[in-house]
Amino acid sequence: MQAAPTPLPSNRLYRSTDPGALDFTTTDEMAQLPGLIHQPRAREAIGFGTCISQPGFNIFAVGDTAGRVRESTRLMLDEAALGQPAPPDWVYVYNFADPQRPKALSLPSGRAPALQKAVHDLIEELKAALPAVFESEDYQKQRGAAEQAIQAKGQAAFASLSEKAQAKNIAVVRTPTGFTLAPLRDGKIVPPADFNAWSREEQVAVQEAVESLEKELEETLRGMSRLEKEQRDAVLALQRETARFTMERPMALVKATFADLPGVSAHLDEITSNLLENVQLFTARQEAASDPVAIMRLDGALERFEVNVMVTLADHGPDSPVIEELNPTLGNLVGRIEYVQLQGALVTNFRFIKAGALHRANGGTLLLDARALLSEPYSWAALKRALTRREIVIEDVTRFVGLTTTVSLEPDPIPLSVKVVLFGDRSLYYMLSGLDPDLLRHFKVLADFDDELTRDVESEMMLARMIGGMAKQEGLKPLSRDAVARVIEHAARIADDQDRLTLRVELIRDLLTEVSHWAGVAGRKIAERTDVEHAIRQQIQRASRVRDLGQSMILRRIALVDTAGAQVGQVNGLSVMSLGGYMFGKPSRITCSVRPGAGRIIDIEREVELGGPLHSKGVLILSGYLTGRYGQEMPLSLNASLVFEQSYGGVDGDSASSTELYALLSALAGLPLRQDIAVTGSVNQHGVVQAIGGVNDKIEGYFDICAARGLTGTQGVMIPASNVQHLMLRADVIEACAIGKFSIWPIETIDQGIALLTSREVGEQGPDGTYPAGTVNRAVVDRLEKFTKARKEAGGDDGARDTRSDARSRDTTRGGTPA
Repeated sequence: MQAAPTPLPSNRLYRSTDPGALDFTTTDEMAQLPGLIHQPRAREAIGFGTCISQPGFNIFAVGDTAGRVRESTRLMLDEAALGQPAPPDWVYVYNFADPQRPKALSLPSGRAPALQKAVHDLIEELKAALPAVFESEDYQKQRGAAEQAIQAKGQAAFASLSEKAQAKNIAVVRTPTGFTLAPLRDGKIVPPADFNAWSREEQVAVQEAVESLEKELEETLRGMSRLEKEQRDAVLALQRETARFTMERPMALVKATFADLPGVSAHLDEITSNLLENVQLFTARQEAASDPVAIMRLDGALERFEVNVMVTLADHGPDSPVIEELNPTLGNLVGRIEYVQLQGALVTNFRFIKAGALHRANGGTLLLDARALLSEPYSWAALKRALTRREIVIEDVTRFVGLTTTVSLEPDPIPLSVKVVLFGDRSLYYMLSGLDPDLLRHFKVLADFDDELTRDVESEMMLARMIGGMAKQEGLKPLSRDAVARVIEHAARIADDQDRLTLRVELIRDLLTEVSHWAGVAGRKIAERTDVEHAIRQQIQRASRVRDLGQSMILRRIALVDTAGAQVGQVNGLSVMSLGGYMFGKPSRITCSVRPGAGRIIDIEREVELGGPLHSKGVLILSGYLTGRYGQEMPLSLNASLVFEQSYGGVDGDSASSTELYALLSALAGLPLRQDIAVTGSVNQHGVVQAIGGVNDKIEGYFDICAARGLTGTQGVMIPASNVQHLMLRADVIEACAIGKFSIWPIETIDQGIALLTSREVGEQGPDGTYPAGTVNRAVVDRLEKFTKARKEAGGDDGARDTRSDARSRDTTRGGTPA
C-alpha cells in the first residue's frame, strides 16, 4: 500500500531569498554587470558567427520573445564590433560613357565626404572663375585677334573676288539670302529695267562675265563657311585652353588629395575631359543670369560632375558597424532610386540613388527582426539574392508589380561583405526552417538564448547586479537589499520554479520602473520591499478584470463550482487562462456518467470540436489505464462520457487527465468525491501522476474562491508531487496553509489521489485476483462486472471492443482536428 499523502508544510510552498546573502545595502553600491548574465550558449554562438567569414555563416538568434532576443543580441554584437576596422566608403558617380549605369567607387573609410566636397567646391569655383576669365581683357584680346585673323582671310578673299568682278564691270552684292552678282556702269549697279534696255550683245557679255564669276563666288562662299568653322574652332580651342589653364591648379589640388586612389583619379580625369568638352555650360550660365529657369536647367546639367555619397564613416562610427533596420522594406533593405516630377514626367539621375541597410552595414553587421522582414513583400527574397550573389543590387519594387514603365537607372552592384543577424521567437525559426530550405543555407549559426538560469546564491547575486544596472541605466530609484530580494523571488515566480530564475529582462525592467514610481509616490528615495509588493499587486489589479468576472460568476452560483460536500462522478478541475500576458487559474466542474456499452469513452469536448488534440490525448490515456488495471480478465463493457461543465470555449492540454480519471472512477465505483478539493495533473497509462504547468496560478485561482466563501480548514488542492519544486505561492495562500486553513497535497499516483478524494482504501489485488471488499478498486470491478452481465443479458457482443482500439478508431475517423 502506498502511504497516504500529507499536506505540504508552508516552508515548501515558497523559496525566499536571504537578503543577508546579498553583499550590498542599496543597488547604488554595486558595480554594473557588463553584458548579460548566463547566456554562454548564445554568447558562444554569436562569437563564432561574427568571427567566421565564410559565406552562409550568418546568425539566427532565437528566444522566448523577440524583444528580449533583440536587446541581448545587440549588446553582444556591439561588444564583438569593438576594435574592428571600419568598412570602406562607397559613392556613386556619373558614368560619362553610359549615363544609365552610374559607377560605384570605393574609398577608404571616411574619405567619401572629402571627395564630395572637393568636387563640389571645384565646380562652384569654376562657375565663378570661368565666366570671369572669359570676360577678362586678355581673353577678349586673344579672342579678338583670332577672330580678326580669320575674318581678314575672308575679307581678302572677297576683296580679290570684288576686284576681278569690277574689272569685268560686275559687282558682288550682299542680299538677305546671301550674295549675288550684278552688272555695273559708271561704278553703279544697273537696275533690272535698265539692264533689259541694253542691247543683246551687251547683255550676253554681262551674263558670260557673271557666269565666269559665279564659280569663284561659290568657292569663296565655301571658303567663308570654312573660315567661320575655323573661327568657331579657334574660339572653342581658346576657350578650352583658357579653361584648362583655369582648371589646372584647382583640379591638381583635388587629384593630389586622392592620388592614392586609382579609381578616383581616373574619374577625375573623366571629369576634366568632360568639363573641357562642355565649357559652354559655364558661359551659357553667365549669359542666362536673369533667367531662373535656364539657370536651374544648366545647374542640373552640371550635377553630373558631383559625387553621391552612399555610405561613409559618419553612418556607423569608427568601428565595424552594427546597423539595425526596423522597417526592412525592399527599398530600405537594398536601397532605392528616387524620382522627381519635371514638367509632368518622372526623372532621376545618379544623385537620387539612396542607400539601404545593406549598404550601411556593408563590412559590418546587419540586425533584422525576422518577423518584420518576412512581413515585407520581396524583402526576404531580395536578402537571399544579395547573400547568394555577395553583392548589393538596387531593385525597384515598381518593376515587380508593373506599376510603372519609367526608364530607370541600373547602378553598378556593390560587393557585399556583411554578417546578417536575424532575431525572433523560436516558433518562427522552426516554422521557417521547415518551409524554406534556403534558411539553413544562409543562416548556419543558431544562437538560442536561455529563458532561465539555475537559482543559487551566485546567480541571485548576478541577478541583483543586473537589477542594479537596470535601475542606473533607466534613471530609476535605487533599491534596498530587501527590495532586490523580493524582485529575485518574483523572477522565480515568473519562471514558475523555486530553483530557476527568469531571464526575461523586459519584465524585470518594467517591474523596476513601477517600483521606482510607487517609491516616489510614497516619498522614498530608496525603493523598499513594500514598493515591490505594491507594484506586483498593481500589475495584477490592472490585468485581472476577466479573472474577477469569472470568480464573481462562481461566487454568484452562475458557474457551478462546489467547495464543500461530496458528489459521485463530479470533481473540481483547474485550468489556466492567459490573456494579454496575464495568467490566472480558473476552477471548472468536470463530470462523468457511465452505463453499459461497447467500451467507448466519449469526450464531449472533442465531439463538439471544443477540445484540442492534447486534451483528447489525455482522454484516450484513460482507456489505457482502465484496460491495464481492470480489463485483463474481462472485456470492458461500458460507455462513459466526460465533459467540462459550462465550458464555452476551447479546451486543450492534458493537465486535467488525472481529474477526469478520478471522475470516471467515482462514477464507476459509485463513490462520492470531495468537492472541497480541486485537482490538477496529467496521468500516464500506469496511473502515475505527471507534472503540469501553471501550478501556482491554478492553486491561487481555487484558493480565491474558497477564501471568498470562507476557509473551512478542509479545502485544498491536489498537485503532482513533481510540481512541488515549482511552488512560489502568494503570501496569503502560504499563511492559510501554515495555520491549517488550506492544504496542498503532493500526489504521485492515481491510487493516492482517489483515496484522498473518496476517504476510502484503494485496495491491492490479492493472489486470487480480487480486491478487498469496501475498497475503491473492488467497487469499480463490481460495477464493471455488472455492466458485462447486463450487456450479455441484453444480447450484446461478448467480445466487446477494447476501449483503446475504439478510441483510436474514433480519433482517426474524426481526423484529429483541434477546436
